[in-house]
This record gives sequence, structure tokens and C-alpha cells, in this order.
Amino acid sequence: MQTLQIADRDKETRRHIVGFFSGSEYRVIEADSMGIVLRNVLKKEAKVILLGSEFDGLSAMEIIPLLKRCNQNLTIILISNVESPNLIRRLRKERIFYHALKPVDGDDRAEIRQVVQCAFHNSTDKRASKNSST
Repeated sequence: MQTLQIADRDKETRRHIVGFFSGSEYRVIEADSMGIVLRNVLKKEAKVILLGSEFDGLSAMEIIPLLKRCNQNLTIILISNVESPNLIRRLRKERIFYHALKPVDGDDRAEIRQVVQCAFHNSTDKRASKNSST
């Protein structure tokens, strides 16, 4: 079973997103501190992380490069209401997989589920291509 990590400072948002994946094929880990996020990333437990735009007083711009240094194969989906084109461009340069707005309705939930499914598929493809090239 693949592990999905949900990391957001807002407990209600975290619980809401965790609910999307209740009964799914993913093992879901909630993270309410950077310590938990880093532990799971370093142990490579979570292949995909849904990350809020701010966590433990750090912005996504500060967190994402650190997470990528800890595990370059980590797939990051940023969930925030930030719509600044300049910020989104900078985040994409940090190799995030996707930027989604915070979910508010059924269409948003479907989008998040689909993005997570694509992220896991993409991370599996990356590992397979690395293994075949060695």
C-alpha cells in the first residue's frame, strides 16, 4: 500500500483532505509538525505529500527545497489559495508536481484524488526507469 502524507497547519483542512482518501488504496499519514514531515520524508515512507502553503511558521518556498534535498524522488502537491503567478513559477522551479487551490466542493475533491493518483503513477514510473538504467 502506497503512503500519502497530508501536511497542513490547519487541522480542519488536514482532516477534510484526509477524509477524501478514507477507504482508498492509500495509507494516509497526517503531519502536524515539520518534525513528522521530515521523519517521513527521510525514511521515504511517503512517496507523495500534499503540502499546505505555510507550515510551522515556514513558507512552502522555504520547505520545498529542504524536502527535495532530503528525498529528491518525493512528489509534492502544493495546496494553497496563493494565485500569484510569480510565486507559482518559483515553486515550479523547485519541482513541485502540481499546485491546487484548497478544496471547497466535490469537483475540487475529484481533482485532488486524480492528481494524487497521477503523482503515484509518475513516482512509480521514475523508480522503474532508474532501476532499468542501472
